[in-house]
Amino acid sequence: MTQPDNGAHAPEQFLSTPRQTLRRDLLAQRRAVPAAQRAAWDRNLQQQLLEKMQTLRPASLALYWPIRAEPDLRAVYAELQALGIQLALPWVVQAQAPLRFLAWQPGDAMEADSYGIPLPAQRSHLLDPAVILIPCVGFNTTAYRLGYGGGFYDRTLAQLPQALALGIAYPVAACEFEPDHFDLPMHEMLVAR
Repeated sequence: MTQPDNGAHAPEQFLSTPRQTLRRDLLAQRRAVPAAQRAAWDRNLQQQLLEKMQTLRPASLALYWPIRAEPDLRAVYAELQALGIQLALPWVVQAQAPLRFLAWQPGDAMEADSYGIPLPAQRSHLLDPAVILIPCVGFNTTAYRLGYGGGFYDRTLAQLPQALALGIAYPVAACEFEPDHFDLPMHEMLVAR
């Protein structure tokens, strides 16, 4: 979720790294998927998520509000709440820090955060979720995730080691890369079929 660096003040060797190039290519591939295909993948992911949560029955679940053509799971958020699961949305409180999670339910008043992402207007009910859904720009065969480069989810998972991390991705996100020393793998990947 960090803003791209235009390189105006960066030395030549720092203008692009292999991860930045991979991230850019994966985002372009995701945006190029036709809307009808993304919608079909979304329905598949929604069904996978419902089945997983019906089995796990966690006390709480951190969702996300989709941005940048991410998988859209919002159609099942009310069904997840109906299972008795306390829902939450991630809150970027500051850069270089773990995310915080705000309790939320469909119908709550929302306001855009500094990134333009909707968040609950009420910002006082924080929780540590049992399960965290994590959208992936990319993922490799060992379930390491490539995100937007801000490190928010890695810092969060390091702070909440008991939370089950479920990566969410379209099949076009499958790729190979070596994880950095601070990267943490997903416990499981839900990939659209």
